[in-house]
Amino acid sequence: MHEPIRPYTRDDVERLRGSVRVEHTLARLGAERLRTLLAERKWVPALGAVTGGQAVQMVKAGLEAIYLSGWQVAADANLAGGTYPDQSLYPANSGPALARRINNALLRADQIGQAEGGGGTHWLAPIVADAEAGFGGPLNAFEIMKAYIDAGAAAVHFEDQLSSEKKCGHLGGKVLVPTSQFVRTLVAARLAADVLDVPTLVVARTDALSASLLTSDVDDVDRELCTGERTAEGFFRVRDGIEAAIARGLAYAPYADLVWCETSTPDLAEAEAFAAAIHERYPDVVLAYNCSPSFHWRGHLSEPEIASFQRELAALGYRFQFITLAGFHALNLSMFELARGYRDDAMAAYVPLQERELALEEAGYTATRHQREVGAGYFDQVMQAVSGGLSSTLALTGSTEEQQFHERHSPTAIAAR
Repeated sequence: MHEPIRPYTRDDVERLRGSVRVEHTLARLGAERLRTLLAERKWVPALGAVTGGQAVQMVKAGLEAIYLSGWQVAADANLAGGTYPDQSLYPANSGPALARRINNALLRADQIGQAEGGGGTHWLAPIVADAEAGFGGPLNAFEIMKAYIDAGAAAVHFEDQLSSEKKCGHLGGKVLVPTSQFVRTLVAARLAADVLDVPTLVVARTDALSASLLTSDVDDVDRELCTGERTAEGFFRVRDGIEAAIARGLAYAPYADLVWCETSTPDLAEAEAFAAAIHERYPDVVLAYNCSPSFHWRGHLSEPEIASFQRELAALGYRFQFITLAGFHALNLSMFELARGYRDDAMAAYVPLQERELALEEAGYTATRHQREVGAGYFDQVMQAVSGGLSSTLALTGSTEEQQFHERHSPTAIAAR
């Protein structure tokens, strides 16, 4: 990975640190881990988690990184307790709150594993988090970056939209800020990480591929794409497309650790054109790719093309590849199917789910024993330590889970009887 430009001095950083140093252990571990993964893996796959429990299952299943989607925060995980579209309508500290929730769940899984004598799982998977358009100007970006670091995020991404008009990359009506203004956002995020003395990665996302509005033509790189038209709100109309995305990607690359071009379809030719242009000038910049559920994958690609898509992306330098809204879709689909079945067939609809859980235990799934999964056994060990091993109020001892989901009830044991 290349060394990003810092247009400020070490004295600036020291002056802004204050006299008390707070160690941000999880953010540091996550950032260092993510840098290692990006260097060693052909690509790092990740899914968007909307709960801490989902993140635990992702790591247990073998994923090494977690994506935190602002879309999912807006839809079902924000501190306002509301349901919103992806338009930055929720409180700005909601994303950091979810990052903290995910890290707390991963920490508990690590504690349970250690208490049970297990090892080998790297539970604290690095979180790549969504800071949207920064929720304002450079000062807002500086503050939300600090909040994400305090919550333990490993990397944070920002997009080059106008924050007050922010839209999901797959919605219409997106308004870009001038290129130089977004560079200041990236610099503010980097400065925040340096002030907190953590190597948090900064991810620059451009929405120029499908955004046709611009707040100002102050920059030459933007002026060349202006059509001469203005909107009722005073925005400039610009030509969108791969040329615009490349121009902005090249402007952002010197200030970012990863560059992400938000796309409208899973188009390898388009991805190759963007990667080639960036790497011609900045060969060490890592690229990120959103394998979005907004795409109708089978409508664009054949089965063999879908199977090879991520390998081909990786060969182009897209080393962080993620499905943003995986948690939202997995949660809603599975619950809808269960609810419909329960409506029609009562317990006959639930039992297959439980049997599927039991069958997956051989693959490492453990949430069948849900009391143990959330730490009942861990806190039993706490109580034993407090009582010198004499506690008579242990939660798992004599529990339904202990009696009915003992090892003898595993699929292998049942088949042997």
